[in-house]
Formats: sequence, structure tokens, C-alpha cells
Amino acid sequence: MNQLTYVLINPYIIYKSRTGSVISRLLSRSTNMHIVGARMFAPSQELVDDYLDALNYDHKDGDTNRIDGFIYDYVKKRYAPSSDGSKRRVMLLLLEGENAIEELKENVVGAIIRENVGETIRDTFGDYIENENGDVIYFEPAVLIPRTVESAKKHIDVWMKHADNDSGILENVAFPKNADVQKTLVMIKPDTLAQSRTRTGAVIDIFAKTGLKIIAIKIIHMTVAQAMEFYGPVRQFFINKFADKVGDKVNRALSNAFEFDIPAETVEMVKEQLKVKNADNEFGKIVNFITGCDPWNTPESEWSTASKETCIALVYQGENAIEKIRNQLGSTDPNKAAPATVRKEFGQNVMVNTAHASDSPENAEREMGILKIAENDLVEIVTR
Repeated sequence: MNQLTYVLINPYIIYKSRTGSVISRLLSRSTNMHIVGARMFAPSQELVDDYLDALNYDHKDGDTNRIDGFIYDYVKKRYAPSSDGSKRRVMLLLLEGENAIEELKENVVGAIIRENVGETIRDTFGDYIENENGDVIYFEPAVLIPRTVESAKKHIDVWMKHADNDSGILENVAFPKNADVQKTLVMIKPDTLAQSRTRTGAVIDIFAKTGLKIIAIKIIHMTVAQAMEFYGPVRQFFINKFADKVGDKVNRALSNAFEFDIPAETVEMVKEQLKVKNADNEFGKIVNFITGCDPWNTPESEWSTASKETCIALVYQGENAIEKIRNQLGSTDPNKAAPATVRKEFGQNVMVNTAHASDSPENAEREMGILKIAENDLVEIVTR
């Protein structure tokens, strides 16, 4: 049975930049679940209170209820705003798959009190430490999940209720309001998600080396119209870049076709007529790669339809964020990228090159607007 469930990546895990590793473990330990929605939250006290009510801890005795109590207290202390009013970052992932709730609980996230080490998410990233008297002195569950279909629905409803006010691009959460920081967009491309269920997390881990903070995340199924606008500047670049190559091809082709010298003005005239066509052909390949649709063979009436190709958009924030991310991403051509960069590790060629990153503050804002990063799409996903 196909089920919708959620995973909350805890503030401490995000703070310690373990987010990518958790996502890798989340996807690699289950082949039948997919992330269908994602959003960063900065929980208000009202959201925390509603979530605590939904957790329904009743203070009765018993081992299961004892663990419920630890989780209840953890949320109360670690999800709520701190004493100075500053909020914490929580990443909400919506997952869908056959028997997803049980699969998550048993095989992916694992138990709070564990017997093995290094298998599930909590084996590796969680902690449950008792002293010699059996008192718990440290507790970190790494992620939070529901235990039943009923609790999944109830908990998701709580987070949806507060999504418009408590989530989106968390502008003033990771850094003080007047801090000298930048925002930049990273878009993990379809090849990354298709190649390996661990690669997305590995890419996020490489970007974590920058020390920047994730302040937004969204699952993107780009439309043809979005892709054409997003990569619009590249089209003009192709016109200029390939103009001389087009001229050389025209000259060779005409020279081979006729037994006389082709006048330079004739080559120039044909080049001018073909350079835009050539650029559009290259541009169409990019749009096709990102959306799975050839724009020139897709009716314009379908350009606004969400594609089946999946991208993950992340917004990073910090000092010199654009430069740091692009340095960590590496050259457009993976063969020319520096060692240990994202594209050197995972890229194949100038198109299949793992991820995109904004090249200026202006383009970062433009691209975030095109992808509608700030808009909340979770309710639509939950109710579809």
C-alpha cells in the first residue's frame, strides 16, 4: 500500500552539517521510497506546542511510553525557540512509497535504543547514553518520524497548518538580521538523483565543506517554460560562443559541395542565418535534459506542465556564499574541475554535470523567483 509519511531532520543534525549523510542513508536503505516534498522550517512556539499535542505523550509507565517521553521532552527543548527568541532550523521531508511508515521505522531510521552500529540512521547519527544508574544523560534521536498511519496524518497536518508562517526561505534564522551574508541557489540536477540513491546526500555533504547554512529546500519538477526562462541567458551565450564555429562549418560544407571558392560574404550571410538556429538546438538539449521534454517538439500549450524529472533546489546563506559554492562546485567541464569538487567527483560532461549554482546575487534572486522557492507547495502534495 502506497503511503505518505515524513521525516524531520533535527536542528542539531543540521547544525553539525550531517544533513547530506542523513539523506543518503534515508534513500539508500530503501528502494521503494521517494522524497516528494521538502521544506525548511523555523518552528514557532505555537508550532512546537501543536506538535507536542499531536505526539500525545500520556506519562504512563512502560518502555515504549518511556521513549515517547524522551522524544516529547526533546521536541519541547530542542525544537522551540531559544530563550533569546532565536529559532532553530528543521528540515521536513515528505516521502511516499509502499508501506513507507513501517519501512522507515524498522529498516531506515531504526530504534532509539539500538543493538547494532552503523546500519540505520539512528545507529550512526543518534545517541542514547545512560550512566551507571540507568539514567539517560544524553539523547539525540537524529530524526523524528511517525509510528503509525494515523500519527503520520495527524503530525503532517500540524506542520501544514504552520507552513505558511514558519517555513520557506529562512532569512534571519541562521545568521543575525544585519549580518553581512549572501544567499545563493544550488540546483541538484536530474542526473544526480537518477545515478545513485546516495549521490544527492554526498553532493550536499561536499557543499557542507563551505561552512554555509542551508536556509531553504524544495523538490522541483521544472516546466519547459521555467527551464527556458531559467537558462535564458545561456541561449544568448550560445549564439555568441558558437558563431565562429558555425561559420567554419558553413565554409567547409559549401567548399565541399562546389568546385569554386565560396565568397566570404556568402559564408557570413549563411552564418548569420544559422547561428541562432544552432544556438536554439544546443539550448533545447539543456531544456530537454532538465525537463525530459524537447521544447521545439512540445506544444507550447504543454510548456507549463510539471515534468517528471526531479531536481532538488537548496538555498545556502553565509559570507561570500556565491563564490564559496561555485568554488566547491567546480568548472562547468568536469574534466577541468579541481579535485574534490562536486563536478570532478560526479560530473560526466558539460551538460551532465551534477548541479547548478548561481553566479551572482542578481541571478540568485532571479533563479529563486523562477523556481518559486519561497512558495509553499507542501499542502498541494499532501492533498493530491
